[in-house]
Amino acid sequence: MADCQSAGIRVQMITGDHAATAAAIAAQLGLAAQPVVATGAEVEATPDHTLPALAARTDVFARTSPEHKLRVVRALQSQGAVVAMTGDGVNDAPSLKQADVGIAMGQKGTEAAKEASQVVLADDNFASIVAAVHEGRVVYDNIRKVIAWTLPTNGGEVLAVALALLLGLTLPLTPAQILWINMALTITLGLVLAFEPPEDGVMRRPPRPPRAPLMSPFMVWRLVLVSLLFTAAVYATMAWGQWRGMDVDATRTLVVNAFCALEIAYLFSVRYLHGSSFTRRGVRGTPAVYLAVLTVLVLQLLFTYTPWMQALFSSHPVGLLDLLFVIGLGALLMVVLELEKAALRRLDWFDELRAAAPAAKAAAPAG
Repeated sequence: MADCQSAGIRVQMITGDHAATAAAIAAQLGLAAQPVVATGAEVEATPDHTLPALAARTDVFARTSPEHKLRVVRALQSQGAVVAMTGDGVNDAPSLKQADVGIAMGQKGTEAAKEASQVVLADDNFASIVAAVHEGRVVYDNIRKVIAWTLPTNGGEVLAVALALLLGLTLPLTPAQILWINMALTITLGLVLAFEPPEDGVMRRPPRPPRAPLMSPFMVWRLVLVSLLFTAAVYATMAWGQWRGMDVDATRTLVVNAFCALEIAYLFSVRYLHGSSFTRRGVRGTPAVYLAVLTVLVLQLLFTYTPWMQALFSSHPVGLLDLLFVIGLGALLMVVLELEKAALRRLDWFDELRAAAPAAKAAAPAG
């Protein structure tokens, strides 16, 4: 119950029990310190236009009939709430069907209740609903992290090459090298985000609006910002190569290594979209992250220093000082992005960073 409350999910009890019994159970569960109780008779006597106000302030509905449950669900939905209704009996079927998410009991539930529901609880345990909400938030976060990773890293490549074509500059990458970055680096590093553990406070954030786009304003901002930062880093690497007197092949090889450093740094930053990556947990990473980074580093060493890879990709060995330069670019990128996240949280520019979405509501199992 505490997890629901911290997650912005209001739990209301709808039961056929006596009002005093229902209120006592609700208080023991921690549903509310002093539960506000309304009886089925009150619901029946309340007209449709004032029922939403009653439903909003009530914690426990007692002595209710199937018709009362259906009216309560509709009243909550009329306020814009996302309603999850649990039930087990034949009489619960209408309200289960009306709810945004109907949840039937798998063990004690009737077939009618199961048929009317979208979800069936195999263990008849309310805690399983909370666990499902937690898992759903983690999966949704990880999907967004993959998108926030994939689009800007590819956007940096596209922007860097397009800028060179528009200005008549030397291409920073050959087509084969772009293919190498996409296949060996981007896919390898991006895949590990699907296995990320939950961020701290995932159940302390209010629910997102049901119609919230996957590409939120914050995600669009991140796409533009990171693409520009990657492009700036590419041309800084090109300038470094020219200053060091490197030929075109060596400079392009250094650009590919710069992408490797930038993508590794961005991986550690994007793992925590809502919080700082400069924590012990953020730096420590996960086994999947370590394996991906190690794989990419080995592949990049092969790309840079083995003759057969040099013949395939026109790569060229680079010195230690040059490698330290691209590593420094990666570290600088991570610092900039962490400062950006801290500034956005302080400035309160984006809804998802201040977590100000309206709360969803759920109805507890009928008694």
